[in-house]
Amino acid sequence: MLRIADGIRSTHNEDGGIVLDVNHGQLFKLNFVGAKILALLERGRTETQITDDIAKTFAMNAEAVRTDVDEFIALLRKHCILDMCGRS
Repeated sequence: MLRIADGIRSTHNEDGGIVLDVNHGQLFKLNFVGAKILALLERGRTETQITDDIAKTFAMNAEAVRTDVDEFIALLRKHCILDMCGRS
């Protein structure tokens, strides 16, 4: 299960979101879809559930969405926003 790392604070609105990593002093700005993915992760959704939700919300092909979700989650890992930072 993917989990947001300790020290991560975020806020979301209709325009997107902001993520603050208090442990590393980094600030990230998210677009609307990125903020939605992060919010779904915060609620304990799986990658498959997130992909399905985004595909339905935007009436998109699930396979195309899956690629984008996977890439976004890889970036969250890279920037230590997910608890599993540094692990493959």
